[in-house]
Amino acid sequence: MPESDYLAEGRRTAIRPITQADAEEFTARARESRDLHAPWLFPPGDARAYAAYAGRLIDDPARAGFLVCERGGSGPADGIAGFININNIVTGAFRCGALGYGAFAHAAGRGLMGEGLDLVLRYAFGPLGLHRLEANVQPGNGSSLALVRRAGFRLEGFSPDFLFIDGAWRDHERWAITAEMTGEKS
Repeated sequence: MPESDYLAEGRRTAIRPITQADAEEFTARARESRDLHAPWLFPPGDARAYAAYAGRLIDDPARAGFLVCERGGSGPADGIAGFININNIVTGAFRCGALGYGAFAHAAGRGLMGEGLDLVLRYAFGPLGLHRLEANVQPGNGSSLALVRRAGFRLEGFSPDFLFIDGAWRDHERWAITAEMTGEKS
């Protein structure tokens, strides 16, 4: 991937917008990661589902989809390590969005998503002009809770029956971070 396609770069990762051309690698990684993701999230595992998923992220101005790419890691250079989406983006006085994210199995536990999330936060609080990001996490999802804690999010509350996932309404903890908490100006 040419460096100019990256929105931000870290030591081991870079972020770039999700594209329709990423379908083959993304869906293969999603299928390999089913055991890691269940029962928390279900990224698209086939071309048709991916086309709809990516289309929403690309076409809807209230969404932004980012791929966390490993730069020259143990696998192919610039391979997809995970994804981070900002949904429900509201501008004006609110300037907020809701995060959704997932690591792929080959990258899990290696710190790549932490670096990728830092890059997304800097991009969101910089060029996107947001002031606040929220992450809603199921209480039993220890890896996801650890990620937001390490990134500096604060726990703001608990929402019973918040999201419909895997056939049931699931409780979530509400975590948030603001530009000021990261040292960025919005």
